Amino acid sequence: MRVSCRIFNTTFNPNGERTGNKILRERLKGPTLLEYYPKEQFSMREFVRGFPDLGISDEKEEYRVQQVEEHKLRGKGKPKKYKLGRERTAGKNKKKRK
Repeated sequence: MRVSCRIFNTTFNPNGERTGNKILRERLKGPTLLEYYPKEQFSMREFVRGFPDLGISDEKEEYRVQQVEEHKLRGKGKPKKYKLGRERTAGKNKKKRK
Protein backbone atom coordinates (compact mmCIF):
# COMPACT_ATOMS: atom_id res chain seq x y z
CA MET A 1 0.00 0.00 0.00
CA ARG A 2 2.84 2.37 0.88
CA VAL A 3 4.61 1.74 -2.44
CA SER A 4 1.34 2.19 -4.33
CA CYS A 5 0.79 5.55 -2.65
CA ARG A 6 4.27 6.70 -3.65
CA ILE A 7 3.77 5.66 -7.26
CA PHE A 8 0.34 7.27 -7.69
CA ASN A 9 1.16 10.30 -5.54
CA THR A 10 -1.59 9.74 -2.97
CA THR A 11 -1.41 9.98 0.81
CA PHE A 12 -0.60 6.93 2.86
CA ASN A 13 -3.09 6.77 5.74
CA PRO A 14 -3.32 3.23 7.15
CA ASN A 15 -5.22 4.29 10.31
CA GLY A 16 -7.90 6.21 8.41
CA GLU A 17 -7.29 9.45 10.34
CA ARG A 18 -8.86 12.70 9.19
CA THR A 19 -6.23 14.79 7.42
CA GLY A 20 -8.17 17.50 5.58
CA ASN A 21 -6.84 16.53 2.15
CA LYS A 22 -10.35 16.44 0.73
CA ILE A 23 -10.84 20.12 1.49
CA LEU A 24 -7.35 21.12 0.37
CA ARG A 25 -7.87 19.47 -3.04
CA GLU A 26 -11.07 21.41 -3.75
CA ARG A 27 -11.07 24.31 -6.19
CA LEU A 28 -10.69 27.74 -4.61
CA LYS A 29 -13.93 29.70 -4.30
CA GLY A 30 -12.47 33.22 -4.18
CA PRO A 31 -12.03 33.90 -7.91
CA THR A 32 -15.53 32.58 -8.66
CA LEU A 33 -17.09 34.84 -6.04
CA LEU A 34 -15.21 37.87 -7.39
CA GLU A 35 -16.55 37.22 -10.89
CA TYR A 36 -20.14 36.95 -9.63
CA TYR A 37 -20.61 40.67 -8.94
CA PRO A 38 -19.96 43.14 -11.76
CA LYS A 39 -17.06 45.51 -11.26
CA GLU A 40 -18.00 49.10 -10.46
CA GLN A 41 -17.25 51.27 -13.47
CA PHE A 42 -16.97 54.57 -11.61
CA SER A 43 -18.34 56.19 -8.50
CA MET A 44 -20.63 59.20 -8.25
CA ARG A 45 -17.78 61.21 -6.75
CA GLU A 46 -15.57 60.54 -9.78
CA PHE A 47 -18.43 61.43 -12.13
CA VAL A 48 -19.05 64.79 -10.39
CA ARG A 49 -15.34 65.60 -10.44
CA GLY A 50 -15.05 64.64 -14.10
CA PHE A 51 -17.96 66.83 -15.22
CA PRO A 52 -18.13 69.88 -12.93
CA ASP A 53 -19.90 72.00 -15.57
CA LEU A 54 -23.03 69.78 -15.43
CA GLY A 55 -23.88 70.98 -11.91
CA ILE A 56 -24.67 67.49 -10.63
CA SER A 57 -24.44 67.01 -6.88
CA ASP A 58 -23.82 63.87 -4.86
CA GLU A 59 -26.68 63.69 -2.35
CA LYS A 60 -25.01 61.07 -0.17
CA GLU A 61 -21.83 63.14 0.13
CA GLU A 62 -23.81 66.32 0.90
CA TYR A 63 -25.76 64.48 3.60
CA ARG A 64 -22.54 63.12 5.11
CA VAL A 65 -20.93 66.58 5.21
CA GLN A 66 -24.08 68.01 6.81
CA GLN A 67 -24.03 65.32 9.51
CA VAL A 68 -20.35 66.01 10.24
CA GLU A 69 -21.09 69.72 10.65
CA GLU A 70 -23.98 68.99 13.02
CA HIS A 71 -21.78 66.71 15.11
CA LYS A 72 -19.11 69.43 15.33
CA LEU A 73 -21.67 71.98 16.54
CA ARG A 74 -22.75 69.62 19.33
CA GLY A 75 -19.15 68.91 20.31
CA LYS A 76 -19.30 65.30 19.10
CA GLY A 77 -16.95 65.72 16.15
CA LYS A 78 -13.50 64.37 15.55
CA PRO A 79 -10.89 65.82 17.95
CA LYS A 80 -8.24 68.18 16.62
CA LYS A 81 -4.94 66.67 15.63
CA TYR A 82 -2.10 67.04 18.11
CA LYS A 83 0.70 69.21 16.74
CA LEU A 84 4.31 68.32 17.52
CA GLY A 85 5.46 71.79 18.63
CA ARG A 86 2.91 72.13 21.44
CA GLU A 87 2.92 70.67 24.90
CA ARG A 88 0.02 68.64 26.11
CA THR A 89 -2.38 70.54 28.37
CA ALA A 90 -3.88 67.47 30.04
CA GLY A 91 -0.62 66.36 31.67
CA LYS A 92 0.53 69.73 33.06
CA ASN A 93 -1.15 69.35 36.46
CA LYS A 94 0.31 65.92 37.17
CA LYS A 95 3.22 65.66 39.55
CA LYS A 96 6.44 64.16 38.22
CA ARG A 97 7.60 60.95 39.87
CA LYS A 98 11.23 60.39 40.71
